[in-house]
Amino acid sequence: MKRRATYRLVATRREIFHVNDGFDHVLMLVEMDGEPIEYQVGVAGKFVSRRSVTFHDRTRGTGDMSGYSVTTFQEGAIHSRYEGRRDSSTGVTSGTWHVYQSFGKLAGMKATGTFTVNRVEGTGEYILHIDGDYEL
Repeated sequence: MKRRATYRLVATRREIFHVNDGFDHVLMLVEMDGEPIEYQVGVAGKFVSRRSVTFHDRTRGTGDMSGYSVTTFQEGAIHSRYEGRRDSSTGVTSGTWHVYQSFGKLAGMKATGTFTVNRVEGTGEYILHIDGDYEL
């Protein structure tokens, strides 16, 4: 089954480390909380929470990222792993994700898909768009 969702993300913690091997090379560890803007209520009930932790390796704003997210619903949860890349010329991060653990009414779920993240200028917020194929 195909599903699509959109979340508003807010950074709750950010650590930045300068590599000092060249101009503007940084490593970042970012923790974010999210809430849905658009999503379909599924078999596990209403949304409860979403938390992610992401590692970024960027030079001049462009670079790879990878991380984990935990999304909890009333009667289940999913743990996802994602990888992507940010393009400083567009400010967009895009990549792929997959579920590696699932619980409750979502136990045994298999899911993969793509995502994009766009920064909302001047707010410190981000918009996450997720598309995926889910199998229960």
